[in-house]
Amino acid sequence: MPDDYNTDSIDRRKILKGAAAASLVGIAGCSGGGDGSDGSDGSDGSDGSDGSDGSDGSDGSDGGDSGTRLSWHAGGTGGTYFPLSNEIKTIVEANTDFSLNVQSTGASVENVGSLADGSADFALIQNDIASFAKNGTGIDAFQDNAIENLQGVATLYPETITLVTLAGNDISSVSDLSGATINTGDLGSGTQVNANQILESLGITDYNEQNAGFSQASEQLANGDIDAAFVVGGWPVGAIEDLANTNDLEIVPIAGDNREAVKDDASWFANDTIPGGTYTGVDEDVETVAVQAMIATNAEVPADTVETVTAAIFDNVGELTIKTDFITADSAQDGMSIELHEGAAAYFDA
Repeated sequence: MPDDYNTDSIDRRKILKGAAAASLVGIAGCSGGGDGSDGSDGSDGSDGSDGSDGSDGSDGSDGGDSGTRLSWHAGGTGGTYFPLSNEIKTIVEANTDFSLNVQSTGASVENVGSLADGSADFALIQNDIASFAKNGTGIDAFQDNAIENLQGVATLYPETITLVTLAGNDISSVSDLSGATINTGDLGSGTQVNANQILESLGITDYNEQNAGFSQASEQLANGDIDAAFVVGGWPVGAIEDLANTNDLEIVPIAGDNREAVKDDASWFANDTIPGGTYTGVDEDVETVAVQAMIATNAEVPADTVETVTAAIFDNVGELTIKTDFITADSAQDGMSIELHEGAAAYFDA
């Protein structure tokens, strides 16, 4: 292990704790009409902000009466959260009197902060991050700092952990990551949390950690600046698709004993498989693990608002084009890791 590794690890933990703590007290402290972007790429679904302010390239405000305008925090633009959120926006606005201001963000950890301070009415987050936040445990950002007003709406689809490299990097198993330069995701993102959990579980300690979102990580791989990157999001992830169209990719499996070790250390991970053909040039199925994407809200959002938005989404799931094999009313409580908002409960219990 390099002499400077322990110091770097401590520094990274301090940065992560500080960044996430800032999120909890106001990193997303703008109102629903703010731009919501920190210029990062996000995490899970998170994935690649281009610095845009809203879902439609406008100033982040959809106009309309402030009583019917809701703030929905997604992720960056290179993965699944952002485009899915914009499809949800279309459905909600077509079927209710509400308008949604979809904002690009750093995803899960940042979005929890936005829900905590009320600058977001709804947000997409990972179910493991939701559990950490609600219970004040799991990662430094939430240790002894429970987000008591955080509540669930619905789970959506598996958030696949994809470990991607280029075919010429001679990385075909997790053990080959020793000594490598690895992008573990944006600081404070769910991707970084998951990546570090997996690496720790598998005893990979002598690596150089880089932190950027999915779109920038793809550029780093293409430029040879990193050897591998963790991406957490529903496949296919746009940033990986783009990279696969111009480079020979390899998706590194997390399988067999490695997968069991990861699941033994973190119960929120579940088996998952990336089907062959999902990405150009990757023809065989790849075994890995996944967490779960979910919609969250806060206790201060009125019950009738949450029920109306939830009904609009799940009564019209046929209008979605993203993750349609997974998003159903019947499965919307699978993997729910926190208390359900009363408005969501009213819909699903009806």
